[in-house]
Formats: sequence, C-alpha cells, structure tokens
Amino acid sequence: MEMTKRPRRLRYGESLRKMVRETRMDKSALIYPAFVMEGSGKEEEIASMAGQYRYTIDRLLYKMEDLLDAGVDKVMLFGIPDHKDEKGSGAYAEDGIVQKGFRAIKERFPEMYLIGDVCMCEYTSHGHCGILHGQEVDNDTTLDYLARIALSQVEAGADMVAPSDMMDGRVAAIRRLLDQNGHENVPIMSYAVKYASAFYGPFREAADSAPAFGDRKSYQMDVHNRREGVKEALMDIEEGADIIMVKPAMAFGDVIHDLKERVNVPIAAYNVSGEYCMVKTAAQMGYIDETAMMCEIAVSTFRAGADIYLTYFAKELAKCMDEGRIG
Repeated sequence: MEMTKRPRRLRYGESLRKMVRETRMDKSALIYPAFVMEGSGKEEEIASMAGQYRYTIDRLLYKMEDLLDAGVDKVMLFGIPDHKDEKGSGAYAEDGIVQKGFRAIKERFPEMYLIGDVCMCEYTSHGHCGILHGQEVDNDTTLDYLARIALSQVEAGADMVAPSDMMDGRVAAIRRLLDQNGHENVPIMSYAVKYASAFYGPFREAADSAPAFGDRKSYQMDVHNRREGVKEALMDIEEGADIIMVKPAMAFGDVIHDLKERVNVPIAAYNVSGEYCMVKTAAQMGYIDETAMMCEIAVSTFRAGADIYLTYFAKELAKCMDEGRIG
C-alpha cells in the first residue's frame, strides 16, 4: 500500500512528540488552594481529601516553603474562622484568619503571589454566600460586604482577589471600592462560571461551609446550561474582571472551550475537591495510576482552553513537569 500521509510519523520518539505538542503547560499557570485556621502548631488532615490539610499560620508557612521549592509560587487562601455570625464579619475583619495569613506569608515569602477567595460561606452561621433576607440571599445588600472583604484582603497583602459568591454585580462593586482606595492595579479573577455542582462536597467539609438549610442553586449556575456560561463571563468582563474562571474544571471542558472562542481575557479552571477526591480514592484502592490520571485530567483542561489551573495537585503536577511527563 502506498501512503504519503502517515500521522504516526510524528509519534516516533519522545523528543519529536514533545516538539509537536498542541497543548503546552507550565508551572507558572498553577495555583494551589490552601486552608488556614486559627491556633498554632496544628495540621489537620481533611478526611475526604487525603493529603490535604487545614493549617494554623505557623504550619502554613512550612507549606508555603514546600510549594516554592517545587516551583509553585501562587496560592489561593481559604479561611476557617473560630467564630461565625449572620453577617460573616470574620471575612472582612482586619484580624480575620485569612488577613492574618496573608500578612504572615507576605512577610516571610514576599515572592509568593497571594489570591483571596472573596465569599462569605465559610464565615456565616447559616453557610450561605451572602446576607440573608428571610431565607433568601439578598443579592444587592451582599455586594457591599463582598467589596469590603476584597478590600480587607488586599490591604492585608493579597495580590489578587477572586469573588466566588456568584452574586450579580459583585465584580463592579469590588472594582469600584478597590479603585476608590488606590488599588486600581489589583486584578480581579472572577468565578464567573461557577456551577451548583456535586463536585464540591469534600470542600464543604474542608472549609466547614455547608449551608445550614436549602442549597445554592438560586445563585450558582444550573449544570445543564452551557450558553449561560458565556453570558456570565461576558457580563463580568464588562464589569472589570481581568480573568474569568470556570468551576469545576473536569466536567465542563465544553464550557471552557466556548469561552476560549468568545473572550479575550485569560481563563482559569478550578480542579475542585470532588475531582481530587475521586482520583485519590481510586488510587488508594489500586484501581488507577494516580500520577497518570492526575496528569491526563490537567492536560484535558488546558487542551479545552484553560490558561490557569487551580488544583490541590499543584506540587505533584510541578514535579511531573520537571520530569517531562507533561508540559
């Protein structure tokens, strides 16, 4: 048989395969989500997320050093407060746990790029992402609180803020208050396309943020919707978002791809707790090759169009990049 077109020609040898790769990854795109809690000298393993911990600030600093040694220099911080109330006051308090965490990391590791998750669910006694009016989250009242949270994080050392609450108009409110206080150069990475997903279960244990009643489907997106993701992203960009995020990552590659075709800002994707848990649990049972699966899921997210990857596997992925397994 005479054939002039043979796609296999470009698959002979690792060097050649790497040269013609369509999807390339770099450690600079990795963000590690970390949990910080009050107290000292403690690391509490999260039962549903093997290998992940809640850290007191002194122990968190050792984790930061470990990440930097691996080449991961970007962290998103989530706080576990000792006290919660209806207005989530710990989220915007000057001495809030996240604010103290930012200051400590910035003082010890100024090269670490710090991102603040702007939400209220970890701090409210009811576990919802905003201020309640009866049993409904009051969108417009919540906006002022979200802006205060963002400002308090930036003043504590955050280099970027990332609103995850899914209130309408929150990006504009945050941008306005940051600019009014001289922080016009602080970027906003909006959780623009955040679905009401079953993949968040382990995180709610990690952050103690499950709602006390009801669910979050009145503000997070319906998993059936695709075009709505583009609408949400375009609205947030119009309000001033510098980066938009899709969450979760693995089950929404189609949405990431759609956004890549429609927007002109970087796209982040969050490899969430449920995705992490599935890989770790299956690996512990001996059903899969954890490293190979972890890498393949990451590659699929970048192949779909993501530029930035938030993942609990950040350190492990960085190692795989060093070893040439992905990249």
